[in-house]
Amino acid sequence: MERGRGQGRGGRGDRGYRGRGGPPSGSIQSSDSYSSRGASPGGGRGSSPGGDRGGYRGGDRGGYRGGFRGDRSGSRGGSRGGRGSGSRGRGGVFAPDRPAVVDPRLTDNSQDQLVVSLRSLRLNDNDLPVRPGFGTAGSPIKLRTNFFPLTLPKTPFYEYDVQIDPPAGNKRLKRRIFQLAEQTKEWKRANMTGRVAHDNSAKLLAVNKLPQPLQIKFLYSDEDEEEEQRDRDKARERKEYTMTIKFQQLIDTEKMLRYLNGDPQQRMYDFMPVVNAMNIILSAHPNRVVGGGVMVGRNKFFHPSPSAPPVPLGGGLEAWRGFYSSVRPAWKQLMVNVNVCTTAFYTPGNLADRMIEFMNLSPTTRLRTFVRSVRVKTTHLGYRKTVKGLANVNARQHKFTAEGMGEVTVEQYFQRKYKIKLRYPDLPLIDVGGQRTNYLPAEVCMILEKQPYQGKVPDELTANMLLVACQYPNVNGDAITNRGLLELGLSQSPPPVNAFGITVGSEMAVVPGRILPPPVVRYAQGTGAVDDRASWNLRGVRFALGARLQNWGVLLIHDGNGRDEFSGADDPELGNVLRGFADMCKKSGMSIDQAPPQIAVARLPPRRTEDPLRKQAVKQIRETLMGIPRKPSIVLVILSNGDRHIYSGLKHLCDVYLDVATVCVHAAKIRKGAPTYYANVALKFNTKLGGINHELGEQNMAWLSREPTMLVGMDVTHPGTGTVRGTPSIAAVVASIDRRMGQFPASMRLQESRKEMITDLASMMEERLQAFRAKNNKTLPSRVLVYRDGVSEGQFSIVVAEEMPEIRKAFAKFGPTYKPKLTIVICGKRHHTRFFPMDPAHAAQDGNPKPGTVVDRGVTAVYEYDFYLQAHGGLQGTTRPTHYYVVHDEIGIGADQLQCLTNDISYMFARATKAVSLVSPAYYADLACERGRCYIHPLLQGHSDSGATATSDGGEEEVMNEAKKMWRFDNSPNAVGGALKETMFYI
Repeated sequence: MERGRGQGRGGRGDRGYRGRGGPPSGSIQSSDSYSSRGASPGGGRGSSPGGDRGGYRGGDRGGYRGGFRGDRSGSRGGSRGGRGSGSRGRGGVFAPDRPAVVDPRLTDNSQDQLVVSLRSLRLNDNDLPVRPGFGTAGSPIKLRTNFFPLTLPKTPFYEYDVQIDPPAGNKRLKRRIFQLAEQTKEWKRANMTGRVAHDNSAKLLAVNKLPQPLQIKFLYSDEDEEEEQRDRDKARERKEYTMTIKFQQLIDTEKMLRYLNGDPQQRMYDFMPVVNAMNIILSAHPNRVVGGGVMVGRNKFFHPSPSAPPVPLGGGLEAWRGFYSSVRPAWKQLMVNVNVCTTAFYTPGNLADRMIEFMNLSPTTRLRTFVRSVRVKTTHLGYRKTVKGLANVNARQHKFTAEGMGEVTVEQYFQRKYKIKLRYPDLPLIDVGGQRTNYLPAEVCMILEKQPYQGKVPDELTANMLLVACQYPNVNGDAITNRGLLELGLSQSPPPVNAFGITVGSEMAVVPGRILPPPVVRYAQGTGAVDDRASWNLRGVRFALGARLQNWGVLLIHDGNGRDEFSGADDPELGNVLRGFADMCKKSGMSIDQAPPQIAVARLPPRRTEDPLRKQAVKQIRETLMGIPRKPSIVLVILSNGDRHIYSGLKHLCDVYLDVATVCVHAAKIRKGAPTYYANVALKFNTKLGGINHELGEQNMAWLSREPTMLVGMDVTHPGTGTVRGTPSIAAVVASIDRRMGQFPASMRLQESRKEMITDLASMMEERLQAFRAKNNKTLPSRVLVYRDGVSEGQFSIVVAEEMPEIRKAFAKFGPTYKPKLTIVICGKRHHTRFFPMDPAHAAQDGNPKPGTVVDRGVTAVYEYDFYLQAHGGLQGTTRPTHYYVVHDEIGIGADQLQCLTNDISYMFARATKAVSLVSPAYYADLACERGRCYIHPLLQGHSDSGATATSDGGEEEVMNEAKKMWRFDNSPNAVGGALKETMFYI
């Protein structure tokens, strides 16, 4: 089925921050939340989010999806755009006293009538399933949502294709060309002023027909060019551009109206041309050049003002708060989704000073990423340039022949030519050349204003970025309805919006929702008492299935950070900690070997600039572990700091080469001996050793237990900015192996760089089915329920067309008669839908929806099968629900069944005593992908033995071969084999 649901439908084209490797433009995709996949393991509310470092790295994936992973909390107090306070202050319900009622279009039973009429449709195998019904389970509530009704004009639009000659190579140049074209007599003569909208690139929408042929010619001038430069001699040197505007198609809205109103004949209607046109029209005002607006990506707009000034982050960066908008179809209504968003921008000023600030964050921070593509103005000559890259030489090293001077260094040249004594002659030069290199000292360059940062925000700035990004619901709600609607031009319908006859409602839409009850969380002894934040603790309970802890080891790492928490293996405090931890494991239901653990101490060499990835340190760790007399079954690694290179190198070493499970903890935290922290670590020990921490109650397991069912999670992670060009993506498939749904071993693969669909899916699914059969007396599952993470809406049909046949190919490996029922559900976190409770009784203490809030009317698909679910309680900021979208359904699972089941499974996440925001199998798949990133860490950090870099054309095959070597592909396509292969080593 071809639907063309791309960026326009959800504004989701910007996927870079999925990234796990880094976002485009340094933005936080969650924008307003750090709750995302929150999991407070072990001790319930008192614990930090639990990463593989026992709370040290953080398991809450937040909105930054792989970039912001700390366990920090709190946010900047005070709202810059509305009333209320920030996350350090008090949250609250947004507009509790403002009257609002559920939209009438949702209360007239017309949606239910549509569902009935759709039941008679005959669907092809590749068609997305239609909605089988609406959920009724749970307590009904009303919610505001950040969608505003949009009038769809009954008159058509005229779409034109725009060509520029000579071609413009970058967005900045195109933007300036359109600005110059708008100033011409031809533009005004064609009656286009205030009556057309364009994307500053290739598309233009007009209210009326434009004269054809239409060509506009003009001379180019820079935006900042001084008046005195615009003389005749200068004009003759300027480049002439020709803009040709050619009619493309008529955008008729009649079929769109029929689609919105539930005409079954229009179910397959491609609404994207209308949606894209509306997005271009609505973006015309905030995207204006005059007035200082900045557009990032396709849908994010920033307009700094006294009420929302940039906030310094450090490292030469600052955070801007802006707004996102995107048009979306809903039942009987076209709507515009408006949300707050936060992006990192360069701090204007001297480039050399900013480079030094950036380098001071960490000795291994990639400076090349920081300087690449930044626009600067030189102080000695006054021209503007774009930095192409960083030189490998500095001003004292680089020599060239200058007229009248002979051979000189750059330092000598600036001293003699411009009487400038360089302050930082040892700083690398920057290249501002085009086809040829043109080196300049960074200190003679000034960073221009209003430039979004293109790289991944450094980990060292995570906390600072979160202080700006995370705001309570009442703060964000006020910002959206006040400053957001105003700056986006939605509250006053300025030109050209008014010329098209478009108006936007001033009040958020009100939709019905429900709060699903939490499941029963069952242990071998005791029951988890789930509180109103969807969390519980381990007091008085024993793991559902306790593993055996025997022959374990402890690796104490001293990394020369001035003060080590433990002096060595004989430190009495270390002995107390290990006894306390072992006692917690025993109390929690694990069988503990009487023999004490084997303790080894690794004293790492100091950090050196010539060894940025700490390879020598990892080599020392290897030698230390190899020196342990008996190979341990699992190792507790006590880290002295948060060096990500040590962490990645350690996981690579132990998973891929030594075949030994590891759990990393922070020395300073475990030294405190807090029972909650011990419990957190015990969760991971038990899971990695094959145990099951907790299960769902029988009533919640009834549907899963009815017949053999396998839950599957699938995900793909991609390299981000600053990585070696051609670095492969990593795919992971995890699946349950028995009816208890407590263990999800993983299959992992390297695949083509940035390919969204899973390449070797048939092989990975076959491995998962074999593991299920081995644990179930040669019985295979009769139902397979897949939760697929990491797919944008424009790719739903591709999953059905490409991945579903691969899954069935795996089924066929077990015989022609094996055809289990298959259902595939896409999990989406990269959206901007937010819900705001209207009644304090239906809200959490911070003003967010309560855990279990589900919405399937009002802002969901018109015909298809989807819903929003917030299973978790927020940690800070405004919580973001997960969007679940059924793209194939052979099982025939109804709305209530799927919504309740998904909510219940969100409580099954093994390393938490809390519901998580992404259904557990999909979350596991993401963690497996993250672990795979450790194995190719050098490439992700921009380092390659072949010499390839982020900007070089080294060839993807060569880089893939290097990645396979790190992966030990010849040993196992999974990277991990041996005893670890069928365990949850990645959690």
